[in-house]
Amino acid sequence: MDWMVMAMANLTKDDIRQVIETIKELYLEDMIPWIIGYSGGKDSTAVTQLVWYALQELPKDKLKKTVHVISTDTLVESPVVAIWASESLKKMKDKAKEDDLPIIPHRLTPAITNTYWVNLIGRGYPYPRRDFRWCTDRMKIDASNRFIKSILDAESEAIMVLGSRKAESTVRKAVLEGYEKKRYRAHLSPNGSFPNSYVFTPIENWSNDNVWQYLVQMPNPWGHSNKDLLAMYSGASADGECPLVIDSTTPSCGNSRFGCWVCTMVSEDKSMAAMIQNDEEKAWMLPMLEFRNEIAADRETDRNRRDFRRKDGRLTWHNNRLVHGPYTKEAREFFLRRLLEVEKLIHEIGPEEIKEIPLITMEELKFIRQIWLDEKHEFDDSLPRIYEEVTGKKYDDGTISKNKYFGAAEAELLKTVCAELYPDEQLLAEMQQALLDTEAKAAAISNKHNVIVNFEKEIKKAFYRDEAEAEIIAEQRAKRIAGPLEEIDADDFVE
Repeated sequence: MDWMVMAMANLTKDDIRQVIETIKELYLEDMIPWIIGYSGGKDSTAVTQLVWYALQELPKDKLKKTVHVISTDTLVESPVVAIWASESLKKMKDKAKEDDLPIIPHRLTPAITNTYWVNLIGRGYPYPRRDFRWCTDRMKIDASNRFIKSILDAESEAIMVLGSRKAESTVRKAVLEGYEKKRYRAHLSPNGSFPNSYVFTPIENWSNDNVWQYLVQMPNPWGHSNKDLLAMYSGASADGECPLVIDSTTPSCGNSRFGCWVCTMVSEDKSMAAMIQNDEEKAWMLPMLEFRNEIAADRETDRNRRDFRRKDGRLTWHNNRLVHGPYTKEAREFFLRRLLEVEKLIHEIGPEEIKEIPLITMEELKFIRQIWLDEKHEFDDSLPRIYEEVTGKKYDDGTISKNKYFGAAEAELLKTVCAELYPDEQLLAEMQQALLDTEAKAAAISNKHNVIVNFEKEIKKAFYRDEAEAEIIAEQRAKRIAGPLEEIDADDFVE
């Protein structure tokens, strides 16, 4: 029976041979470049390894098309996994050159405007949740799509080689079966995301245990240890074991999942917790886990950290109360301080290789600072101060445009005066700061039309005395329209 149709209980040498022969046959059929999705996990490692062995068996004069291996680092990957994947890519590059194979590894990262900390701390996006999952597209999919598009622009076509398997979940099984029905030629399905690109899933019918059987039996051809990979998965399992599977009731460590260490799409990060529990040498990760749990506060706690208005000052009334918008200045500054504290601590107590892994990059800090200065009109410019207080290092991100008339002293004075003269007007200081900043930055502009428009926007944002008054206004408006109420729209948090 065809290996692509039959799910295997135990992996045999003949099964592996059939996969390799299919890879060789498909590679030689055309000149369409391949793109392997590689995360450093078991499935993508198995697929990359199979392709590597297949190319090694082909004559050198037949190796005429490139195989790109792309690995997306979201910049908030678990440091253990990030180091693992990074070292693997380096070894892959060196070994491919040594073996004269057309395999080119690429480390991809999100565009600076799409990173986790730029959006959470910079723009104040609420942490990702099921009804507002802003992270995956921006941090992972966009980076991969930009690379794929660049290949399509240059080559017109591309074949995606993925480690997707039906045994991963019922959803994945349905997706792969949908691909099967659409196949335009043997083993290749159209990629719904991009025209002229196709999907090849060589291990789609393998089980978790089939994958581990292969990785344990066959050495990694670019010199990265599969046994260490197995140990990493084992450490991320609650019981700390990857047992010998003897029947369908025996659990497999293949179900361990790695992802972003800040992930809030799950109620708790079981993989990181298990790593810490199973390995004393991973205890340095505990501050990261604790900070992740601080971010992923319960809904009510998180609501109180957020502005009662949307980003543009509008109000949304839902379930008899206001829907809160982005994080307040105080919350954003708190997150930044805690992140820098955690980074400093793990660099002090963690292993040597961790000291070179930043939890937030200087490029991200610079971009966040620019958002706070330009979009939030926070001319007190608190980011350098927070950075220096926590790290003890001088903050220097090069030249950056800031308000040349006002700074931290003026912001504090303005806040004090507004509180003394108009104690009930909670938004007054924020509005005055935005107006002063807008005018100062437009001092050299002759056409003031846009300045007036921006003034109006800032004044409208502060139309309410405080949240209590805003609630009354929003409730009265909802009763008047007596129709479908506004729902949360992700675009309201997007630039």
